[in-house]
Amino acid sequence: MSHFYIECSFEVIPKVPGTDILLAQLSEHPFESFEETEQGLNAYIRKQDWQSELLEDVSILNDPSFQITQQIREIPPENWNKKWETHFDPIEIGSKCMVRAPFHEKKEVQYDIVIEPKMSFGTGHHETTHMMLQFLLDMDLKGKSVLDMGCGTAVLAILACMKGASSVDGIDIDHWSYLNAIENAERNGQGDITIMEGDASVIPEKKYDCILANINRNILLEDIGIYSDHLEAKGCLLLSGFYLEDEPIISAACKKAGLTFNKKATRNTWVAAQYYKT
Repeated sequence: MSHFYIECSFEVIPKVPGTDILLAQLSEHPFESFEETEQGLNAYIRKQDWQSELLEDVSILNDPSFQITQQIREIPPENWNKKWETHFDPIEIGSKCMVRAPFHEKKEVQYDIVIEPKMSFGTGHHETTHMMLQFLLDMDLKGKSVLDMGCGTAVLAILACMKGASSVDGIDIDHWSYLNAIENAERNGQGDITIMEGDASVIPEKKYDCILANINRNILLEDIGIYSDHLEAKGCLLLSGFYLEDEPIISAACKKAGLTFNKKATRNTWVAAQYYKT
């Protein structure tokens, strides 16, 4: 069944950290997906779940420290699908990995990942996803257990499987992303990936060799301790979804949780960082 969606488009000044705060507050409501824009943020919600009163509880919209304007419009399902076909170009991560849609021509690379993003986050176009993919390409995952928190399209989980991980779990709180992750895993011949719906509270009672979390800063700060508890000794935590200015507070939280900084990557104002459990 196709659904009509409402797009709430926000222009945020200053964009940093306004967009991050706005996303965190909107996430408390039944928005299904978010898309960062040059001006701020687009948020998407099913038409039947939408009511203008939802935004009354989003406190940053009334915060005098930020200038936020918004536009609301309805998006028919066929327009959404067409949007992805128009704007989703294939991307290459180094020389080994390509992330493409089903309608793109296949290229001979070691890791060919086919993603139909629909309304899920994670195609490799965003700086954070791109950096996480690059980190994974440089890591030895053969025989390792991997958890992908906030898995979105499952693109990171899929690459981990392709690189020889022995078991891969993915978790996302968004129902649309949960369904999309299952679909994309099967599309790439990685149906053994276990996808779960929920937040950090649904992480299985086991430990992982590697945990990936490309989520916004506030959630990372809440959950870093939980991630550490689920890491094997000398296990790796790979984080992104935060800005360069947030790195000190993220690293401080990791240190408090018994994690040691190893290295980082930056693209524009975004950071991906690797930590190991000591």
